[in-house]
Amino acid sequence: MDFPVLTGASYVLAQTPDFIPFGSNQVAARTAGDQEFLDNLEKAVRPFDISAAYPANQCYIGNITPEQLAEIPQPWYNNQDATVSRFGKFGEIMPEIEFYALLKYNDAFDLVTLTADFIERANVEVANHPVLKDLFTLDAAKAEDQASMQALVDTHKAEPLMFEGQLVGVVKQAHDQDENLSAHIILENLAVKASGVLAALHLKQQGLDLSDVDYIIECSEEACGDINQRGGGNFAKAIGELVGCDAATGCDIRGFCAAPAHTIIHAAALVKAGVFNKVMVVAGGAVGKLALNGRDHVKKDVPVLEDMLAGFACIIGQNDGVSPIVNTDIVGRHTIGTGSAPQAVMNALISAPLAKHGRPITSVDRFSAELQNAEITKPAGAGDVPEANYKMIAALAVKQGQLERKELMNFVADHGIVGFAPTQGHIPSGAPYLGHGRDAIMGEKINNFMVVGKGSLFLGRMTNLFDGISVLIEKNSGESASAGFDQDEARQLVAEAMKDVAERLLEK
Repeated sequence: MDFPVLTGASYVLAQTPDFIPFGSNQVAARTAGDQEFLDNLEKAVRPFDISAAYPANQCYIGNITPEQLAEIPQPWYNNQDATVSRFGKFGEIMPEIEFYALLKYNDAFDLVTLTADFIERANVEVANHPVLKDLFTLDAAKAEDQASMQALVDTHKAEPLMFEGQLVGVVKQAHDQDENLSAHIILENLAVKASGVLAALHLKQQGLDLSDVDYIIECSEEACGDINQRGGGNFAKAIGELVGCDAATGCDIRGFCAAPAHTIIHAAALVKAGVFNKVMVVAGGAVGKLALNGRDHVKKDVPVLEDMLAGFACIIGQNDGVSPIVNTDIVGRHTIGTGSAPQAVMNALISAPLAKHGRPITSVDRFSAELQNAEITKPAGAGDVPEANYKMIAALAVKQGQLERKELMNFVADHGIVGFAPTQGHIPSGAPYLGHGRDAIMGEKINNFMVVGKGSLFLGRMTNLFDGISVLIEKNSGESASAGFDQDEARQLVAEAMKDVAERLLEK
């Protein structure tokens, strides 16, 4: 069977300390009048250089591997190399001034305005940026004065864009009555679009051609639409428009934290079926998740580690005989009848799809499931989520006689991946390892890895059901059904055959 392949993956972060007040918990605190918490949170925000050098962030963009990250003593925020680059193999960590400029570039309806002084400063940064410099320069003629911007903020018609303690711009409401087009929602959605665009641009930086992408699927957690169709989309086409995907159509897929895993499988299935040849999966970041655990971090003197918007993108294409395959024969699924018991969940997602093809759990070299950074989740009482998953997988292997009980923790170390992803909802669930895993397979360090996505459907208050899906990505055998297939030659053969048929019909 000819399987689609993972041809590349990119990862980006944007430090947006002045977006932290827009995070869901901070909005609630402001409504409740908890100014003390908000003030303490602001004091715990790190400067850009310190935040960019944080080892988990460096792992996310590919400057260090998860294995190298695991060797760094914790807490990582006390053990970081200040000389590291903000640019990595997979992408970059962007400072706020550049992200504001990118936000304006993504603004199709003139809802973002900036001051002249800020535009002048931002254009200097854009001109020196390896990705943005060839895309745009901000137009100073469209600048607005600070006083008119402040008036919009004061009348709740815009959200402020602060920088270095000054108002440098605003994001305006798109409608004066539709809350789905309020300034806050527009800000959230533009942040998704901008971070998604940045991730896609870094696929181009890796040498991947986006002009022949024919389908795009966006899988973040935000919803784009108006009062009549909240969540109708389409982030996918909005992102594709700005990164050169002129030949593509697309749509958005939503599935809470499991969405990236669902989307990878959707993309692979479309390519395998021959409906599309090259699919880009992309996701932007979630403003609502900024400083999600900030209250607990402040209480325990932990710096604000959730100061980053995250994005990722990958390409699923036809088998090239080299890139790792997405084995759509080995797909685990949490069905409606599975239930929420941990053992039942792991059996449905891990054991059952492998057993169907005669493979033990131990045949998977790495499990990429819920890669939340434990330095973020532990202070909030959620523990080490990745490690908990690996222990459950190992326990299942023990129960099924595939692993000795005494080897359980060795399995966790050998088959697990240290959590390094920011808590951006959908971002940690399986997707952060695509780049590292692809490299490890191509470098013959591992043979395969399993992407495991999990989601909490009960958050929408429509059902109490849990969600989950998984797929195996593994080494390419070097053979494909299309090996040796020349499309031009095939077209010539078809043309000759049709000509021959026509001549025969005319003879009759």
